[in-house]
Amino acid sequence: MAEYAFEHADGFEQGELAGQVRLGKFEAHYEEIFAEVIEDGVITADERARLHKAADALGLDRVRLRSLEEALQAAYEARHHVRVREVSDDDASPASIVLSPQAAQDPRVASLELRVRDLQERVAELTRELALARSQVAVEVDLSNLAVPAGGVEVVEESADDLARRLRSDPRDVASLHGLYRIYGRTGEVDRQWLMAEALVYLQAADAGERAMHAKHRVDGLIKPASSLSAEGWKLLFHPDEELLTGQIFAVIVPAVLLGRISTLRREKALPKLDPARKQDPKVSTIQAVRCFSWAGSILGLGSPPLYADPEFEGIVEMVPGVPPATRLGRAALSGRSPFELAFLAGQHLSYFREEHFIRLVVPTIPDLEDLFLAALSIANAGIPLSAEVKRRVGPIARAIEPVLEPATVDRLRGHFLRFIEEGGRTNLQRWATAAERTAARAGLLLANDLAAAHAVLVLEARSTTDSVNAKMDDLIVFCTSDRYARLRTQIGLALPRAH
Repeated sequence: MAEYAFEHADGFEQGELAGQVRLGKFEAHYEEIFAEVIEDGVITADERARLHKAADALGLDRVRLRSLEEALQAAYEARHHVRVREVSDDDASPASIVLSPQAAQDPRVASLELRVRDLQERVAELTRELALARSQVAVEVDLSNLAVPAGGVEVVEESADDLARRLRSDPRDVASLHGLYRIYGRTGEVDRQWLMAEALVYLQAADAGERAMHAKHRVDGLIKPASSLSAEGWKLLFHPDEELLTGQIFAVIVPAVLLGRISTLRREKALPKLDPARKQDPKVSTIQAVRCFSWAGSILGLGSPPLYADPEFEGIVEMVPGVPPATRLGRAALSGRSPFELAFLAGQHLSYFREEHFIRLVVPTIPDLEDLFLAALSIANAGIPLSAEVKRRVGPIARAIEPVLEPATVDRLRGHFLRFIEEGGRTNLQRWATAAERTAARAGLLLANDLAAAHAVLVLEARSTTDSVNAKMDDLIVFCTSDRYARLRTQIGLALPRAH
């Protein structure tokens, strides 16, 4: 396999690294000590003295310290169905670090509930009125002024918008791809014409002219954008079905969820241990996958997590819980992959390190996502109506998360809650999770610039069936041929110049 430097172009503008999941040193230093102390369900006087000494040494705020202890303790009690006891020198009563329940009745909640009911009724009323109006619209067809040429019916080529709509319905409609290729050739939009050729070559439907044009303008090697992805660039990258507000709500609570996950794994003696000798420095590493992930992190504006190269790990790549979370590169990533496949793999994986998406690495199942989402909403407003069964599941989660959140963070969560109610109070977490997965694949395509490489990686992933690979590739074809992708390539300096 040819060696690739995974270097940026001269003059590459690195924007601010933003969007990735953030964890403070507060969680990093104190969590492990306290988790060990409560392992047996009892905090002795000596252990309390040890905790105080650690807090003083680390310069931790005592109010924030108590919040962290409450969260860790709540997680332990929910897991083991017991109460943690703190014993003084004279064997006194249990510790008083217990979360007090919030007031069940809140006039603001009642007002919001009434407002929600009014809005739902109004939406239903408007929906009925719209359906009625549509049923009464008279459609007139007037072809009286249409001139038919003497030779027969004139064939008019569909517009780019018409063809793009057809492609969104059927991404493998090669007739539409050929039509768009011709249109962009006439308008001098070389980059968009090349993207149509890329899709046709992948589908093995390109003619000789399209293959020649594709080969002529194909980037020799890896992409070298002029700048990293900005917040506006990410908006173009996000899948349209990904409800941004849902991700923003998860972003608020994900550091606390990760903390709880680490504590649980440690108690169960299941926390993966990474060999320090396998930690890589991308600046000096000779491993292509390591250099690729660092290169990709800069382009995506996310940076790169700590990287560990582990040829004994049978998988491809995985997030390893920790503070900070790390990435382990397995045998399938360390050998046998082309640079373009590595680029796709890196973009796809690092997309999940965005704070909106990171919850998918920590909590992979949809039912658990639902419980976390409801827990976040109940923290924002304790009076939201939940069934007894849901409260039983969600309550302990909320009590474990809330103490870790800073007041400003809780305020942000409340703001998200109000927007959520104003926008209808509904979300589909299965659809959101699927869209987040599609966004990750789009990030991979941006870096790989190669649909065939994307297909190879998706097939390699054990969880991908033939149907799911085809569905993901269909979405990538739609994205590759879309206005959004063309604008994104122009924004970061990848687009081919227009023909004069």
